[in-house]
Amino acid sequence: MKFNEIMHLSFYTDQLDVMRDFYENKLGLKTKIIMRYEAYKGKEDRGYWAKMAESDPTGIAYIFIEVAPGQYLELFSKAPNQQPHDIPNSHLGYSHFALMVDDIHQAREELVKAGIDIDIEPNKGQSETWQMWIHDPDGNKFEIMQYTNKSLQHKGNVYEDQQKYGRMMKCE
Repeated sequence: MKFNEIMHLSFYTDQLDVMRDFYENKLGLKTKIIMRYEAYKGKEDRGYWAKMAESDPTGIAYIFIEVAPGQYLELFSKAPNQQPHDIPNSHLGYSHFALMVDDIHQAREELVKAGIDIDIEPNKGQSETWQMWIHDPDGNKFEIMQYTNKSLQHKGNVYEDQQKYGRMMKCE
């Protein structure tokens, strides 16, 4: 099996309009799909969404915001009794996502002009790739990154590690 790309990352939010404004008007991304509950009318196997099709047919079930061709962020409207996400990095599992740019310093200037706070200023990480950190209105942290000609994501370093230690290193 071969995967071609990540198709989408999905988030629930209780402030869909604010999140949509952030991704569209501050980051400059484009909404590609708006799915309203009415699409689930008569589809009882869809549970909550089928019920919402009766009570709020024009309400938004989810939207797809295009990051790059064929790659999306999917924002779902919060469901009743849904709990808020824990503090980032406090539990195992999902941590963050990263978006690539050609010029991280120019991207920083554009983000600041759009009123976005920079959590961590541009710097080169151990992988020789530029990185900076921001967050969306729900507090989802993400990186903005720029490759360099020394970025380990391109050249790798597992083989050097195997040669140095004679075996694959186990992460502990």
